[in-house]
Amino acid sequence: MSDAKTALTFFDANILYYSDDKRGPVKQRLAKSLIRAHRENKTGVVSLQVLQEYFVNVVRKLNLDPAVARRKVEIFSRFHLVEPNLSDVLASIDFHRLHRISYWDAQVVHCARRSGCRVVLTENLQHGQDFDGVKIVNPFL
Repeated sequence: MSDAKTALTFFDANILYYSDDKRGPVKQRLAKSLIRAHRENKTGVVSLQVLQEYFVNVVRKLNLDPAVARRKVEIFSRFHLVEPNLSDVLASIDFHRLHRISYWDAQVVHCARRSGCRVVLTENLQHGQDFDGVKIVNPFL
């Protein structure tokens, strides 16, 4: 799984969000490029939580039409999709307590690890940080 073309990569909601944010054209281009590459290589992973956060934020902050945002959620759901269950919620709570990060970030990292990802693309955690073999990468640095 070390090959970039086969390694699974988890997308946090903020990366998906930037693909619609015209206020930051550099971030938008990079986000779209990452999404496109991982769709083509079938290496992108998202969770239900990520899709929900994406929808809420693009509708609220970018005034994206909810019908358009819904369609984008459908498109993003074609990535590998992690659907957290109760054991994932409890594991995320434990991860939150152990690492002292927000519950939502803990759930992202837990779902990434559960799905076999070695990388999480996000701005929400410290770039380069490693959580039990899952590396945090801020692609905008």
